[in-house]
Amino acid sequence: MKLLPLAAAPRCCAYAPHDRRMPFVNAATLAGGGALLLWAFLAVLARAAAGIPPLQLTAMGFAVGGTLGLAWALARGGLSALRQPPIAWAHGVGGLFGYHALYFAALAWAPPAEANLLNYLWPLLIVLLSAPILGMRLGPWRLLGVAMGFAGSLVLLAGGAHFAPDAWAGFALALGCAFTWALYSVLARRLAEVPTEAVAGFCLASAVLGLAAHALFESWVWPDARQWLAIALLGAGPVGAAFFLWDIGMKRGDPRLLGTLGYAVPVASTVLLALWGEAALDGRLLLAMALVAGGGVIAARAK
Repeated sequence: MKLLPLAAAPRCCAYAPHDRRMPFVNAATLAGGGALLLWAFLAVLARAAAGIPPLQLTAMGFAVGGTLGLAWALARGGLSALRQPPIAWAHGVGGLFGYHALYFAALAWAPPAEANLLNYLWPLLIVLLSAPILGMRLGPWRLLGVAMGFAGSLVLLAGGAHFAPDAWAGFALALGCAFTWALYSVLARRLAEVPTEAVAGFCLASAVLGLAAHALFESWVWPDARQWLAIALLGAGPVGAAFFLWDIGMKRGDPRLLGTLGYAVPVASTVLLALWGEAALDGRLLLAMALVAGGGVIAARAK
């Protein structure tokens, strides 16, 4: 199996950037937007599961998401979708587990606020990589939209940020997070022949790797009823269904628009945390919301 050139992608998955009859916000792009919406709940659900070690939480979330995905694949006709060549498994497991492993390591070796800011370069990178890897036109209005989204993220996340020289390794890992997720997302389109049902296998493999990492670096904590509920919701949503929706969005939708809308995730997440009582609704958040929303509108209308 080889990476597909854009022109060789299956007809149902191909996107023709020069075909003016193609709607710029199609059903697949909306599916990718659903993934972004689910990821906005990640922080709230992680707080609800507080007390569970992060690698254990990741492994359990992937296990729930992969199991639900496996049931979905069975309902759609069997497990043949899991029989994929090594390049598909390397892409899927490398993207899902690799991103989370780098992210947790970055939080451990660098200040969380600064690491998170660098991690949220992935929406910008998805937009920029869509041009050289997929041959998609960006254009000034689309670039303005993503710049506004990036500015909104800066307003929200960069207040008082200080990049200490002694944390360079953690900052490098955070950048690795951003590049890993951006490449995983953009290259998904070049592997458009891999069915979305295969994501169930990638999630289960990531759960096994996460459990192995947990055994090496953490001690098991048995969840209580509240934590079990949070883990179930995480696996059903942000660490489960979101990956399936994102796969659809990247393969059949507009990755440039989804990359721009990706900056809504930290903003929406902060709003939900504020409603949960974990953050404050202030002027900085409102400005970030305005910038991200404005950038998304501009990007959605760009030709």
